[in-house]
Amino acid sequence: MSKLQVILTEDVAGHGRKGELVSVAEGYAKNFILKQKKGIIATEEEIKKLDAKKEKKEKEAEKKKDESKEIKKLLESKEINLKVKVGANGKVFGAITSKEVIDEIEKVFKIKIEKKKVEANFKAIGTHIAEIKLHQDVKASLKVVVTGE
Repeated sequence: MSKLQVILTEDVAGHGRKGELVSVAEGYAKNFILKQKKGIIATEEEIKKLDAKKEKKEKEAEKKKDESKEIKKLLESKEINLKVKVGANGKVFGAITSKEVIDEIEKVFKIKIEKKKVEANFKAIGTHIAEIKLHQDVKASLKVVVTGE
């Protein structure tokens, strides 16, 4: 039984994910993968294209990581101040959430950050740290000073 190398154009259960070069039985390749348009035969030219795509993806990922590191430096270089209403006994009404932190980041730093990437829930006056996930490998710690009105 001979093997045939194919580049998958879709995920194929038990064999690989889209964009991978896999070796499968010739009959399986011809009767299923190629017929269903789930892959193409891996010629030298197609392999070169695949490698070029992978290299481009890696460069883009590295660029995003570097941008995230720059944003981290910026966020960690300053602090943001938030004012909240407090009761007569100094108790905070409600809590400071990710939404308030994000709004203040946009005002101060002119940076847009998704709500789900910010961990902040402060229920007291004082200095707190908001964790911001900028990239899978880059997290920033932003100092948030909460004061009462």
